[in-house]
Amino acid sequence: MRSGGAAERDTAYIPGMSIAPSPAPAAPAQGPEHAVARLRATRTAASSKPFVARGANAQRCPRCRLASSQCICDLRPVVPTHAGVCLLMGDIEALKPSNTGWLIADVVPDTWAFQWSRLAVDPALLALLADPQWQPYVVFPPEYAGPARAVAEVAPPTGDAAGKRPLFVLLDGTWSEARKMFRKSPYLDRLPVLGLQPETLSRYQLRRSTQDHHFCTAEVAALCLAMTGDARDAQAADALGDWFDVFTAHYLGMRRQRPPTRDSAAHLRLQSRLPPRSAAAPVAEQGAA
Repeated sequence: MRSGGAAERDTAYIPGMSIAPSPAPAAPAQGPEHAVARLRATRTAASSKPFVARGANAQRCPRCRLASSQCICDLRPVVPTHAGVCLLMGDIEALKPSNTGWLIADVVPDTWAFQWSRLAVDPALLALLADPQWQPYVVFPPEYAGPARAVAEVAPPTGDAAGKRPLFVLLDGTWSEARKMFRKSPYLDRLPVLGLQPETLSRYQLRRSTQDHHFCTAEVAALCLAMTGDARDAQAADALGDWFDVFTAHYLGMRRQRPPTRDSAAHLRLQSRLPPRSAAAPVAEQGAA
């Protein structure tokens, strides 16, 4: 996701369409089969031909999507949060091994992922957005929404937001895909649009961007989590930032055929989060199914 919430690098409603009511979806299952992994499996099964990414011949770990020699599964943090994340993913985004929405689902237990389409809407998505426990925010540059919908901060849990948890709706795809999602998803029109004002440049190095102020989806999610004022979300934001940095380092190591290293500050912080038994797990078991 890029430009303060607009997706880059890294299910539309049709007026008059009759959609049967659907119960609000339960919290996504955790473990290797998180929401993005399940969406990827569904998308793969529906494809007429396999998606071929750079390095497709490498033997990859199915959990972290890295080459087996670069596997980081033993470092994965899972941090319970107050906020949730809803990913609307572009056509092939879930298939890309460089997708960072996957990293969000790795860390944040309450992450949902939906395939976006201009012609169809998933009833479970509408049910999630209407669930009274959540206050959804579409994370996107506010200049595309107008002043009536634009907000600069997450509302405190008072008034209409009392008792509600923030749900960050991230448009995960290229910048052109994200703009299309925003324009052609009328079910998002009633939701506030949260703009971000990051104070640093993006650290994303896995895909090209012509704009330094564009951020990948995982970076945007970490910025959103840091805005809620909840200590759990702040911890998740830090963990996601470290997980993103470690994934990036190992992905580039795989691409450039460099041996893995585990002495960076992000590596050490992730190791410090592990329970003693997990931290002592043999390296040979990393990435095991």
